[in-house]
Amino acid sequence: MPIEIKELHIKINVSENSNSGAKPASTSSSTNDKDSVAECVEQVMKIIERKKER
Repeated sequence: MPIEIKELHIKINVSENSNSGAKPASTSSSTNDKDSVAECVEQVMKIIERKKER
């Protein structure tokens, strides 16, 4: 008998370590990151709206 997964919840904790010796992010990469996050949020909001319509 097959199992069907209706929902999947993923939780991620992200932290930045200043002691790692890595170079700080440049402003262009932080702008790209903000654009990517904004796009993801927009897509999630569309999915939520579609679920409400059902």
